[in-house]
Amino acid sequence: MIQELKKRKRLQILLLFFFVTGLTIWSAIGTNFSFYEVFSGFGLISNFVFLDLLPPDIAASGTLLEAILETLYMGFVGMVVGALIALVLSFLAASTTTPHPVVQVIVRAFTSIMRNIPGLIWALILVASYGIGVTVGTLSLILGSVGFLTRVFADTLEEIDTGKIEALHATGSSYFQILAQGVFPQFFPGFIAWSLYNLELNIRASTIIGMVGGGGIGFAIQKGIKLFQYKEVSMAIVLVLILILSTEFLTSKIRERII
Repeated sequence: MIQELKKRKRLQILLLFFFVTGLTIWSAIGTNFSFYEVFSGFGLISNFVFLDLLPPDIAASGTLLEAILETLYMGFVGMVVGALIALVLSFLAASTTTPHPVVQVIVRAFTSIMRNIPGLIWALILVASYGIGVTVGTLSLILGSVGFLTRVFADTLEEIDTGKIEALHATGSSYFQILAQGVFPQFFPGFIAWSLYNLELNIRASTIIGMVGGGGIGFAIQKGIKLFQYKEVSMAIVLVLILILSTEFLTSKIRERII
């Protein structure tokens, strides 16, 4: 019996290997992927990186400072506003706190749609209404944050210890008293931790959103590429890396203190 199970498992692994291999080959053919083209382009990439892109134009850092600050502002506002909206929606979407199962299904479906539309698409839609600028980038990040944070907040609420909630139910506490005394104290560390993680995601996403009209450093990069000012673009990329690494360091330290 044990030998038969081992043979069956080996057969399954072998079939999975051939399936993945066949799917990879089929996909490579469908995309005209070629290792020869990849390696043959190394020379051109090297010339572009080391001759056109590097070294960064340090003198341009002063003019890019305003753009990098706009990126930070967009990410922070997107996180704060998105977290506050998601806070309300998550209490409706979690099975442990929702006032009615129908409300839970509706809220989860709504936020699932928001979550599965990329921020880039939101930006393209909003540009048609608001034009190019920081407003578009901020609204795109808020919408993306609401979709993402509602999901993770709801999952956090469903993982809390229900013992205290049941005890409050037994004493005749109201719905809002149960939320304030039994739910939120357990939920608060996760709320802060996920909100800070969302800030990191927003800083990264704001660069791409900015390149399609959302303002910030992404817009500056796009403008530099169109004007062939690659060394200025290189400096903008360096500033983006510094901003992302600094944000990750600060948010990780705050999360460590809270958790």
